[in-house]
Amino acid sequence: MAGDGPVEHGFPHLETVRAAITALYRRLSYDTVHTFAGSVAPADVAFCDTDDLYPGVQRVARELVRHYRLPDARMIVGFRDMRYAANVELAAGPEYFVELNDRFRTHRRDIGAALAHEVTHVYLHRLDLSFPGTRDNEILTDTAATYLGAGWLLLDAFREDAVSSQKLGYLTPEEFGYVLAKRSLVFGEDPSVWFTSPQAYTAYGRGMVRARQDEQQPPLTAAGWAGRRRYARDRRHAQEPQAGAPYSFSPDDGGRLRVSFPCPTCRQRIRVPVRGRVRARCGLCRTVLECDT
Repeated sequence: MAGDGPVEHGFPHLETVRAAITALYRRLSYDTVHTFAGSVAPADVAFCDTDDLYPGVQRVARELVRHYRLPDARMIVGFRDMRYAANVELAAGPEYFVELNDRFRTHRRDIGAALAHEVTHVYLHRLDLSFPGTRDNEILTDTAATYLGAGWLLLDAFREDAVSSQKLGYLTPEEFGYVLAKRSLVFGEDPSVWFTSPQAYTAYGRGMVRARQDEQQPPLTAAGWAGRRRYARDRRHAQEPQAGAPYSFSPDDGGRLRVSFPCPTCRQRIRVPVRGRVRARCGLCRTVLECDT
């Protein structure tokens, strides 16, 4: 949790974020991911300063448990003075003890965001899905929360002005925006209508630009002129490494050239023959891709 200090911006964790999206599809399957087509509704996790603290916290926690379809999980929530926004004890269940930073006693509007991250920890723990290392595992948790419909709360908790700042989670605001944009492009849902933070709109917009760029990389037909020109050059020199390119060439068993590139939706790598116009379907997220190889 960053409070009244500098907030990191940009996309420094983008490769880990992309790996997390791929891991979600691999662990959950296309069908399960699509059961999360609806995000947590703002009204269901709203918390104002006039609400009773502990009943309100339990209400929000129950709603997030319901969102993740964890009916046998119970969140016991308390408060204490600590460095981080929140912490959860990952045991066998069914009871999970969540501690929230004492500052949320008086900053209740962001309790839903803090709990979204911690309940996602419980969900991933039950899936036995994790990344090695604390940093990457926390990035996985933020990415999963956002892609599965609860993490828009984390971006909305980002506020920054000339004298103060607040950010929850391990992703930068723009990375939260990127994952939200990826989700929006799959489910047709516009989360920006729920934002109360003006800075969240900006971060979401920047994330959408980066997410759209994923759909405009060769050999996809939506690639721009410059990308197509570089692709044609690299194809002529297919036996040489293409430094910095998202695609790579290699021969198949018959010696015919194939190109491998990441799916713009789930980032699973797809391998198709180099033979002009090709329609490919990602086996992981089922996205149909128009390619010009």
